[in-house]
Amino acid sequence: MLTVKDVSKLTGVSVRTLHYYDAIGLLKPPKVTDAGYRLYDGAALSRLQNILLFRELQFPLKEIKAILDSPDFNPKEAIAQQIELLELQYKHIGELISFAREIQNKGVKTVNFDVFNKNEFEQYKEEVRERWGSTHAFKEYEKRDVSQTDFLKDFMSLFSEFGALQSKDPAEKCVQDKVHALQSFITENFYTCTDEILMGLGEMYVSDERFKQNIDSAGGEGTAEFVKQAIFCYCEKRE
Repeated sequence: MLTVKDVSKLTGVSVRTLHYYDAIGLLKPPKVTDAGYRLYDGAALSRLQNILLFRELQFPLKEIKAILDSPDFNPKEAIAQQIELLELQYKHIGELISFAREIQNKGVKTVNFDVFNKNEFEQYKEEVRERWGSTHAFKEYEKRDVSQTDFLKDFMSLFSEFGALQSKDPAEKCVQDKVHALQSFITENFYTCTDEILMGLGEMYVSDERFKQNIDSAGGEGTAEFVKQAIFCYCEKRE
């Protein structure tokens, strides 16, 4: 089995991204050592390959998770769909290159907006979505999908509330209630947030500098670390 660093080196996917995929349940390592090291097997690498192909085709992570988690997911059918989409993308890029060369040869006054039309590509993407649209996972995704702007606004307000509680012990009930609210909010608006995922998020809020800065900006200096400690207390009590 491969460590997260091994997988990062093999695939070019950053360790931080792999941690994030784990946290949101998109790519869970099949084994975690007692020391907390993530270990990945061939099946996990195969799933990662599918994730990367769908990402190249500009599918959102939530859609990818819904597709891959579908009990009806067929890898052979999926790769055929991915090839078709990649070929359409390749065709489109070829047309853009030819058009750019035409401009280069004939001058910048050449006008042709048809070359920017991606309807064929988008139509087939929609067919892929419809193929998995009857699955429970995809319906759950669509039902819970919310405006990213609204989600982030409400999400960050929770950290502002955590910041106001920093004088408290992370194990106090009022703080623990806020952790429960955070977990519930993620589950209701984004994806099912298990205790394991919540622990991973707590770690990421501190280890990922961007998350840390955003959370500390919302709740004040030290909020990210305070949230991590509160999450640890919350999950430890529920074990």
